[in-house]
Amino acid sequence: MPFTAAPAASTSRTESFTAGTQDSRELAQRKFSAAIFDLDGTLLNSMWVWQEVDLAFFAARGIAMPDDYVQTIHGMTFRETAEYTIARFGLHESPKEIMAEWNALSFAQYRDHVKLKPGAREFLHALKKQNVKLATATALTTQAMHAVLQSNGVYDLFDAFTSADEVMRGKTFPDIYLLAAKKLSVPPAQCIVFEDVRKTIAGIHAAGMKGCAVWDEHTHDWADMLREFDYNLVEFGESEMDYFVNCGDNS
Repeated sequence: MPFTAAPAASTSRTESFTAGTQDSRELAQRKFSAAIFDLDGTLLNSMWVWQEVDLAFFAARGIAMPDDYVQTIHGMTFRETAEYTIARFGLHESPKEIMAEWNALSFAQYRDHVKLKPGAREFLHALKKQNVKLATATALTTQAMHAVLQSNGVYDLFDAFTSADEVMRGKTFPDIYLLAAKKLSVPPAQCIVFEDVRKTIAGIHAAGMKGCAVWDEHTHDWADMLREFDYNLVEFGESEMDYFVNCGDNS
């Protein structure tokens, strides 16, 4: 089996992989020539940064952060999150001012402290050895994206970089994924997208791509992701990437 499944409600982290609505034989036959990666919670152990940013941001305004805030903003662009936050809490700052504050609170953490998930570097190298093109599709700003990839020594592995600040709509729409594919010069049908947020599968499928759910310790709806995504992955390793490379119908 190509994968190790993440835990459903009554299963262990080591249960054999099941490929959504596809059986393992179909999975073994499906190849991809490009891989598009989200960063926060997918390639990066970084969700702790935004916990700290959110707590500091709301504390400075004397607001208790609602329990549903983080789940609500998942999949939004940086600007959409700022606009939503302003509207929900009646803030008087502009989206530009809110985004500047978040950038100031988070950038040094991404540059100096955020690390790749275990096995992610090896996974990326293994894909490159198979001539798979790599791109990002992240809600991070372009500045933070470049800084964290450079500090982790994987910047040069990527063929294209795509940030949500380049598109108008969030990841529940296909825009960012289609832009990444365009930058790679790869047809959408030959792309697989790795994401850790359930909502993004709508945008992935609308783009005509397949989605691989990546487990993260902050994931709260993994059972739903197992049903809705095409593939799933708990941890990165060289053996897992064999089923994502060398699109078999290039001729």
